[in-house]
Amino acid sequence: MVTNLRIIWHSLVHKKYNLSIGYARIGNTNTRVVHMHSKARIASQALYILAVSNETRFEFLFTDVSGETSRRDQPIFASVFDVYHLYQRTYLYRDLKLRGAIVQAGQLVILPDEQVFSHVQGVWNLSSDQGNLGSFVVTNIRLVWFADANETFNISLPYLQIESLRVRESKYGPALVIQTAETGGGYVLGFRVDPAERLNELFKELSSLHTIYGEQPNFGIQYNANDARRRLEAAAEEAAQASQFKVDNFEELDERQEREINTKLNSYLAEGCLGKVPSQGERAPVYCKELGFAMEPIRDGYKLQDLWNVMPTKMETME
Repeated sequence: MVTNLRIIWHSLVHKKYNLSIGYARIGNTNTRVVHMHSKARIASQALYILAVSNETRFEFLFTDVSGETSRRDQPIFASVFDVYHLYQRTYLYRDLKLRGAIVQAGQLVILPDEQVFSHVQGVWNLSSDQGNLGSFVVTNIRLVWFADANETFNISLPYLQIESLRVRESKYGPALVIQTAETGGGYVLGFRVDPAERLNELFKELSSLHTIYGEQPNFGIQYNANDARRRLEAAAEEAAQASQFKVDNFEELDERQEREINTKLNSYLAEGCLGKVPSQGERAPVYCKELGFAMEPIRDGYKLQDLWNVMPTKMETME
């Protein structure tokens, strides 16, 4: 069973024998061809998964035991790879991100299905002694803060990673304190917003959005099996068409020009090496305006183009 967060396997005989693998624990996955332990040695597809948990590596091999020969060449595990790749590309919905490329020209890069509810300026990040002035962007999925002086100094905090929200006193005055979950690093983040009434309004808005998100979370993974099936069929059809050889797509070239040029060049060189050229003493070099430098005079019966062009400049097609 493939879900938006994990892969589930269970025994058909004993339901208590089951396995749940979260996509966040998968280190590598691919398909292999294995041979069943039978006299016929039937080849079938298998899904290989390498998972890591608490510095321990686990290797799993799930084999198709249906015995149907028509399934050997079909991507029966394609949905696993599709959903897993979607999970990898949508980490901003679930994971805390520091110093990411999430802001461009002072505007938040919006995720699919993300709605911006408010933009609060003049927010001090109290992570350092002097503090950093920046802005809040509150959406239905996350809370984003970025510095006004440097947009790359930012934090993207999904509501999924927020453990608690509260307003408490600090040495800078009333501050919004956010405790992240252990999966989000267990950070304690402090922000100051002036005046106090504005801080209380922001606290109520974030508390409400955090509660709503907890009831209806959005993990960012949207997979449509029908669309994926159509993409696979279109890719298979395109590959089949590309593999077909069509004479109309090719042109036969006339290589007589190439053979002629090569023949003249080889003959010129052969005459010089074999001493067939009559001795005329040392011939003074002459300036060649086509090439732009001095060269030995070309012997009678040859042209500069015959010796210079190793390949023909224009290939003609055969009719």
